[in-house]
Amino acid sequence: MSSRNTEKEHPTHEAVPGNEADCAASGARIFTAIDDETRITPAVEFRNVKFAYGDHIILNDISFKVMRGELLVVLSASGGGKSTILKLTLGLMKPDEGRILIDGEDITDYDEEALNRVRLRIGVHFQDGALFDSLSVYDNIAFRCHEQGVPEEIIEQEVRSLLRFVDLEDAIDMMPAQLSGGMRVRVGVARALAGKPRTLLLDEPTGGLDPPTAWSMCELGIKLRDLRDVSAILVTHRIENVRFMASTYAGYKPNGEVMLIEEKDRLCLINTRIMMLRSGRIIFNGSDEEFFRSDDEYIRQFLLL
Repeated sequence: MSSRNTEKEHPTHEAVPGNEADCAASGARIFTAIDDETRITPAVEFRNVKFAYGDHIILNDISFKVMRGELLVVLSASGGGKSTILKLTLGLMKPDEGRILIDGEDITDYDEEALNRVRLRIGVHFQDGALFDSLSVYDNIAFRCHEQGVPEEIIEQEVRSLLRFVDLEDAIDMMPAQLSGGMRVRVGVARALAGKPRTLLLDEPTGGLDPPTAWSMCELGIKLRDLRDVSAILVTHRIENVRFMASTYAGYKPNGEVMLIEEKDRLCLINTRIMMLRSGRIIFNGSDEEFFRSDDEYIRQFLLL
């Protein structure tokens, strides 16, 4: 257990995710982006990637990009390569052919030391949160920052800020065994965001959750996309959650509170795409409107699941 101030303190205005200060900063990033080269460089890019286990082809010559502030939802049948994409992005596995770039940096042939440097820019949320059971909520979230030697006063401010963002500030001293399934997932998301990663990988974040909790996780994903400008790859099988995230936008009320706005006719979201895999290949990569109107028989059957 790390040493820290146990008296509850409120983070400064600038430290709280989702407030007016963040809104102004986010707005500066988004609306002056035309001269920002980082916004035209993909956060993640696969170029003609092939990967197989023996004779079993998992990914067969796939190429795609995830731009800054964009959410890519990856769909496939079980064993269709969704989780493999996440592992390749992290460098946990190497492609048999093709190249993988993170923020324009080709990591395909990197050794473990070089990959660890790149991984600092990537937050990962594993299925069911995968928390360290022997560590408190605080130390689970602070784990990466502790490894990097960040001063404790800065770590505590960030942990409290992240817990505020996922609506769990009162759980800071709880142990994982005391948390509900939904709370564990949200703590896992907060831990993935520690260190302010540019890109987030989400592996079935709503798996095993009851519908209301799963819905709240989708709302959190929307806030990360629209208010934090986080690039994300989301692996899921829940079509109803995909519909919600692809048609809802997070914004601010005049008083600084966050509000969710439905797309409808007055708003067109362009920062969310759906990609579907079949037999190792990409059979769809586009908007939710195109996806749900697709005439492809495989997609039509998938939507009925």
